[in-house]
Amino acid sequence: MKVDAEILDLFTKELALCGVKPGETIVVLTADDEWQENAAAFMAAAQGLGAASFNLNVRRGQQNAVGVQGRHPLVGNELAMRTLKSADMVIDMVGLLFSREQAEIQAAGVRILRVMEPFHVLKQMFPTEDLKRRVEYAKGLLEKASELRFTSEAGTDVTYRLGQYPVISEYGYTHEPGRWDHFPSGFSFTQGNDGGVNGTVVLQPGDILCAFKKYVESPVTLKIKDGNVVDIAGSGVDAHLIDSYIKSFDDDRAYAISHIGWGLNEKARWYQFSVSRQLPAEHVMNALSFYGNVLFSLGPNLEVGGDNDTACHLDLPMRRCSLWLDGTQILEHGEVVHPEMRVHRHA
Repeated sequence: MKVDAEILDLFTKELALCGVKPGETIVVLTADDEWQENAAAFMAAAQGLGAASFNLNVRRGQQNAVGVQGRHPLVGNELAMRTLKSADMVIDMVGLLFSREQAEIQAAGVRILRVMEPFHVLKQMFPTEDLKRRVEYAKGLLEKASELRFTSEAGTDVTYRLGQYPVISEYGYTHEPGRWDHFPSGFSFTQGNDGGVNGTVVLQPGDILCAFKKYVESPVTLKIKDGNVVDIAGSGVDAHLIDSYIKSFDDDRAYAISHIGWGLNEKARWYQFSVSRQLPAEHVMNALSFYGNVLFSLGPNLEVGGDNDTACHLDLPMRRCSLWLDGTQILEHGEVVHPEMRVHRHA
């Protein structure tokens, strides 16, 4: 397969950030005929940096369709798992997130880079050292905090007790053994203590329903008690959509509060779903990463070492919220106000 020069150049820069070097083995994991052009370009980029590379291609079944979290073709595939655990780095184009198999590969010391976006998004949101600095600073603050609170003028006021779970940073590349990252990205997050999340979240028009790649159009009120959503209210279609979607999994664990964090990638675009109609379909990294969002979510927590592996995951990035860690303000009405995480824009 002929490799596009622009794609090859960008992927070479990405793998250089990941520390790919001669003597390493890079496995590009794909399913069926998905992402074949990107897979070929990543293999060529790895070889250009002196590493050995090959493509491990698996077949999807109905039970592990794209978009269902933690369900994928590696379940029960011992040979594929042994192969991946023997690599230095895996480029994941299948979607292993929130799975026990991903945790097992990481535990073997393999660094994993998830790549699920089309080329125009990878180019637009390409990571920088300054993004890494700001995201890692946010991680440090979260690791020290015992309480996170976020509010909005619409009526959101929810408090998370922290400290039970680790903090994960995503800035778009991985260069340490066992580290996972998503190219592209730009946020840090953690999980509230078991039973330690209480309050009210009010989704407003312009907030994002990532599972449906659409914007909230009518207010939705979520009542949270001891770490679980206990009531979903709203007169518009969005409340019914969220409620019906969660119920379709027939799993009470889908109502659990999942990870919490905030976006720091100034290159990410909140409005991307509205302007990308003529471009290849994107995943959700613009939505998750845009500067100043509160990344509120429901569902699984395997990613931070928890035991909730429900297949229902709802990322709900929220705009115009204020957020504090132990009383120190990080966001004010959707703007990053902490000086160490602000982007200094040039006039």
